[in-house]
Amino acid sequence: MHVNLLINKNCCFMMSFLWYNDFDVWILIDTTNRMLQNDNEKVGYDMEAANTREKQDILLETGTNEMEIMEFTVAGNTFGINVAKIREIMMSCPVTPMPHSHPSVEGVFKPRDIVITVIDLPGYLGLSAEEPTEKDLFIITNFNQMHIAFRVHTVEGIDRISWQDIEKPDATIYGGQEGLVTGLAQFQGHLITILDFEKIVTDIAPETGLKMSEVYEMGDRGRDEHPIVIAEDSVLLSKMILEALHQSGYENVKHFDNGQEAWDYLESLTEDPDTLNDNVNCVITDIEMPKMDGHRLTRLIKENKALKHVPVVIFSSLVTDEMRLKGEQVGANEQLSKPEIGKLVHVVDSLVGYEGTEE
Repeated sequence: MHVNLLINKNCCFMMSFLWYNDFDVWILIDTTNRMLQNDNEKVGYDMEAANTREKQDILLETGTNEMEIMEFTVAGNTFGINVAKIREIMMSCPVTPMPHSHPSVEGVFKPRDIVITVIDLPGYLGLSAEEPTEKDLFIITNFNQMHIAFRVHTVEGIDRISWQDIEKPDATIYGGQEGLVTGLAQFQGHLITILDFEKIVTDIAPETGLKMSEVYEMGDRGRDEHPIVIAEDSVLLSKMILEALHQSGYENVKHFDNGQEAWDYLESLTEDPDTLNDNVNCVITDIEMPKMDGHRLTRLIKENKALKHVPVVIFSSLVTDEMRLKGEQVGANEQLSKPEIGKLVHVVDSLVGYEGTEE
């Protein structure tokens, strides 16, 4: 499915959330891609009814192993971002520079009641030497409990794509294994490069990443042999999660690069139910992953007679109120936002019954 978006100087494109603003034209799209627009006057909207319908739509789509990608361009190059990360798209506007900020940070602006940092995405990617223009757009995102605006040149539309059709790039693309590309999607004859927006923000402001200090502050803990399975496609984040668990005493940890690999392993364990608990006591999964996403993985676990007792923790930058509904629908035991690495350890302790022993 592809949705074309008409965005002009007087309009604002709203994703999932419906915010009142001062623009003259609204284009509203809900999670089923129904488009409503009014070219002449502001649109009054029943927020309660809209939110109720939105929640129903979210739940109906849960666990289908599909994602919606919004295509945008920078200097003629086509990139993609998960629609779940987007709060709003608006025309670019004046920004207040901040002293001593990162070269890719343009500054801040306050469109309503919150201050939003603006990142010069063309400059960060090294793809445009041109000065920003009033025709540029701001993609306003919400992930890792932050609101960040990214400057782009055009927005092309929304594509619904199966995670099975998204390939992990090889190590030569955008800086190697810890580069900026999380996946490559082939759609209607063209290639969409899906950027790792979390890594972009962490590169610019490292303090926004996983707070490993929370784990180190726990001090020395005894070893624990409860088997834990992790599904996480980011090489950098998986290393940090593994380090956090090992630092916390968990030594029996298996990591898989996506939900499909994790599911293949878990399903193989069901062939011998007597030893299943010796191989998995808890699953920690990201949401966004090639081949199979975390919601689909969670649903498969909870619908399997032999595995449904295994606790699943969704650990993702996308744990917003709306995405939490999806996690609850597929049966996740806990859902945490990725900066909360210390809380993740405590949750795992509770779910598996941490029994650390001294060496």
